[in-house]
Amino acid sequence: MGDEGGAPVPSPQQARAQASAITSGKAAPETEVSPSSQLRTLFDRPRLSPGQRRIAQYLIEHITEAAFLSITDLADRVGVSQPSVTRFASAVGFSGYPALREKLQSIALGTLAGGPAEEIRGNELQAAVDAEIENLENLRRDLADPNLVIDIGRQLSSSTPLTVLGLRISVSLAEYFAYAARRIHPDVRLVTRGGSVAYDALLQSREAGGTWVLAFSMPRHAQETLTAVRVARGAGLKVALITDLALGPLADEADAAFATGTGSRLVFDSYAAPGVMCSALLQAMTDADPERTQARLEEYEQVADQHHFFLRD
Repeated sequence: MGDEGGAPVPSPQQARAQASAITSGKAAPETEVSPSSQLRTLFDRPRLSPGQRRIAQYLIEHITEAAFLSITDLADRVGVSQPSVTRFASAVGFSGYPALREKLQSIALGTLAGGPAEEIRGNELQAAVDAEIENLENLRRDLADPNLVIDIGRQLSSSTPLTVLGLRISVSLAEYFAYAARRIHPDVRLVTRGGSVAYDALLQSREAGGTWVLAFSMPRHAQETLTAVRVARGAGLKVALITDLALGPLADEADAAFATGTGSRLVFDSYAAPGVMCSALLQAMTDADPERTQARLEEYEQVADQHHFFLRD
């Protein structure tokens, strides 16, 4: 598609692929690290028990309040015993709960000091938007160093076929990613059904030469997603995971995990930050092979123009 007698006009996707490559000129990483990232680093222990992971996840999700709880109150909130909290503190490198709480308070106070002035929260819909803004701010801090995104984008780009897995509530994110990835990748296979269907698809992908799976897991986390990820690993595929939990069995199984907050103020969750994470990985994939990206986008635009896929704005 182009102007009469002029050069072809690039599509929005082509223009963005040319103009916004995240590898073209990286600025120095920001020093500010989000509270959730600080806690994930603090609690990154491979041998935490399920109960200890529950404590860790509660602290990540409620840092500004949980940092000031007594050991009794924290145990009650999480639903574990007081000795379990003490053992958790020891497992993550502290002499006891008082030492852990002192560290948590320093993180929490830094969060409060650096946060915006207290505002009127308005109605529940506005509060939901505020929560998503906070999720996006945390993601922005996490992406201050884009190296992991760049590396995984390169790996996903080179995996042919590339399998995208999303079950139950996670189907929508997987479908979005797969739809966009097909514009820039020659063989993207979408898996949205669990059980033996997922098993067959994953084995076929590996037999066809695939090396990576991108999996999505949003709350409530499906048991069949964990099963499918384990099948993928067992077949020799590596797994990149976009989820809301940095800790737990799914993250443990993944070769790379991107944990982003989800909006949980309304009856059904919203996914602003996971959606941006999808776009970041797609951008990294376009950067990994710019010649292939450009060729595929140009070919798609020709087909779209020929068959009138889109309305003319």
